[in-house]
Amino acid sequence: MSFSFVQKTSMAAALVALFSVTPVVAASQKICVYDPVGTQGEAFNMMKDFKLTAAKWGADLELKAYTDERVAAEDFKAGQCDGAIMTGLRGRQFNQFTGSIDSVGSLPTYKHMRTVVELLASPKSANLMINGPYEVAGIVPLGAAYVFVNDRAINSIEKAAGKKIAVLEWDKSQARMVQQLGAQPVASDITNFAGKFNNGQVDIIAAPAVAYKPLELYKGLGTKGAVYRFPLVQITANLVIRHDKFPAGFGQKCREYIATQLDRAFDMIRKSEADIEQKFWLDISEPDKVNYTKLMREARLQLTREGVYDKRTMSLLKRVRCKHEPGAAECVLKDE
Repeated sequence: MSFSFVQKTSMAAALVALFSVTPVVAASQKICVYDPVGTQGEAFNMMKDFKLTAAKWGADLELKAYTDERVAAEDFKAGQCDGAIMTGLRGRQFNQFTGSIDSVGSLPTYKHMRTVVELLASPKSANLMINGPYEVAGIVPLGAAYVFVNDRAINSIEKAAGKKIAVLEWDKSQARMVQQLGAQPVASDITNFAGKFNNGQVDIIAAPAVAYKPLELYKGLGTKGAVYRFPLVQITANLVIRHDKFPAGFGQKCREYIATQLDRAFDMIRKSEADIEQKFWLDISEPDKVNYTKLMREARLQLTREGVYDKRTMSLLKRVRCKHEPGAAECVLKDE
């Protein structure tokens, strides 16, 4: 059957209308960013820098600052954000494997922390980063959490007995440790634990050095306080996303990129630690270090048995410790 010119033109127009796609601007991805200082904080500024990199991978990040981590996490869970920046402790509810990295006594140095982040940035670890709709698209070290005391006379485990210690009310591991010390846990949150220390409601807190200036912890230290030069736990920040809201492969690209930025992260941590005046640092005895390490290990094993920590993470972290210290006594044991 032949077609007239008019018919052919009409058919062409119909086909164009049917198969052509009108350019559509990709929807932006909203990221809830927890930063105790808000839009002027280091975390928010780092995300502003990262926004430019993410654009190269097809993502258009829209950033919203939160000074309350709980609210940021709840908004993310409710679908009001496509991604969120939060501590690994809070992020445990979205991925227990990565949330168990911030476990007591697991990573004694920044060399250990670097090894873990680099391992988990490998494509071989990608399946561990995904839990249902959630994906951990990046793990950023925030530094070791140190013990801050308002009286440097509290310089041993025995002397912590009976003292008030701020613990995150939603993190069982902290309350357990405090109870084992014979101290009194005081339920707190990231929004108020520093205030309780600064105004004397609690005697002891654990915090990374990056919190020292923003949260004015020097007020709580006063003239008699001290900071134990002994890391309890390595604190991390996590970028958790709903992976179906982002371009394919976005999470893996993020993890690999963040692994290339570790020098920047550790430089920031060391600068923060240098900001704590030397007069506040308190070195503890070698016997006490041994006792603390044993106590933390026992607590870690118990919390793993109870399902608070992920067994796979504990196995990985032990392998990392034994890679750096193959002669350690724990390396011949089979309980982690």
